[in-house]
Amino acid sequence: MQPDNRHYLPAKLQDRALKVLLVGCGGNGAQMLMGLASLDTALREISSRSLDVTVVDDDVVSEANLGRQPFYRCDLGNSKARTLVERINIAHGLNWRAVHGRAPAAVSVGGFDMVITCVDTASARRAIGAAFAEKLAADRYQPVPAYWLDLGNRASDGQFLIGQPSAQAIGKDAPPRLPTVLEYFPELADESIAEDDAPSCSVAEALERQSLFVNRVVASHALALLFELLGRGSIGHAGAFINLASGQAMPIPLPMIPAAQEAQAA
Repeated sequence: MQPDNRHYLPAKLQDRALKVLLVGCGGNGAQMLMGLASLDTALREISSRSLDVTVVDDDVVSEANLGRQPFYRCDLGNSKARTLVERINIAHGLNWRAVHGRAPAAVSVGGFDMVITCVDTASARRAIGAAFAEKLAADRYQPVPAYWLDLGNRASDGQFLIGQPSAQAIGKDAPPRLPTVLEYFPELADESIAEDDAPSCSVAEALERQSLFVNRVVASHALALLFELLGRGSIGHAGAFINLASGQAMPIPLPMIPAAQEAQAA
């Protein structure tokens, strides 16, 4: 672990556009997408970096999305990903891409510097993790993303965590690796646990299931972490647990996996 207990942005990501895949464009994902547009503007001003974002989601706008998510009545029935990406491209003069489908089937996770998952189920996270593992099984030095940022929430609390899918440079002098969400929360790998991903049918029902602003709060904290990493070059924590009911936010320390341990597992 580094003496000052911080994680530093790899040199290979410090002087070019970063390719980002955003998986999910619902409660957390829509807020993240709008925040990424602001982050892109900031990075262009203070560094040589920018963001090249692809958004994938197979959902369409429903009545229950109005209010909690940044959609309007005129968007009903339209693709969430295409609707928001089109607006952002027009407003910011960008050329980001939208895919109406489900990752990793509709979009390969390879070729991106960072994957951000804003999904509702453990099975969706497992599918992303399996896609990383499949590439690494074929070739340990496959170009899997350098980072995996995952966001999740319940009715009035949530969490976000940034990790690294693999240590692609293993050796005694290699920096420690940040565990991914599947490693930090191993219970997500348990396929026997039932999942509640039933959609809400109205705005009122949606608000009974989730607080009005929980997605904005979780996404804002996650975006602040990204700004520290991409804009300032390092982070001192890997994420946080946030509780709107109690008003508390508890940072997740950097639980880094030493390079020596990675080498033994190889």
